Amino acid sequence: MAFTFAPPPPAGSGPRSGRLLEPAEWAAAGIPLLRNPREVVTGLHERHVPTPSTAVVAVLDPDERLAASASFARRSVPADGWELRNALLARLRRVIPHDLRRRTPVRTAVLLYCREGEARWTEEDGAWMWGLRDACTLHGLRCGAYITLTAKGWTILGEGRSGRRPRSPAHRTPPAGSAGAISADRRAAVR
Repeated sequence: MAFTFAPPPPAGSGPRSGRLLEPAEWAAAGIPLLRNPREVVTGLHERHVPTPSTAVVAVLDPDERLAASASFARRSVPADGWELRNALLARLRRVIPHDLRRRTPVRTAVLLYCREGEARWTEEDGAWMWGLRDACTLHGLRCGAYITLTAKGWTILGEGRSGRRPRSPAHRTPPAGSAGAISADRRAAVR
């Protein structure tokens, strides 16, 4: 009996090797809509203050209250859904026990990714979507919204819902008279 192995994907093929989701696939997956997306996005933004290349994974209870969340900076390597899934799963395991013993998932994981560029879908977003969906399956959670945060505001990909605030902090202009300084109260709150 002879065994043959599939050749490795060509160099530079990136996440196209099946570990990304196209917008149509994401929309067809039946991802539950957030009842109040602005509240979820604002709450995660205030809690984690993400900068470009920061991912915030959050677990919401059945009433859409935040049960747990974690943020981390993405390494500057080509996006691969497998690696992003592993990073998300590692953070989920640190902040909340799995729900694998339940017949149906009760809690929902959402992902907020702060990045530069336009709000439209990119292959990197497709890799994050694949990673989120797979991490949710492996942790016993429902897969929830994938939200990008850019200079123009936030967008829930696959739904078309968006808002202008909050937005990526790298593109904020400091309030008049502040000369870009952060207040002592704000520094204490961030620590």
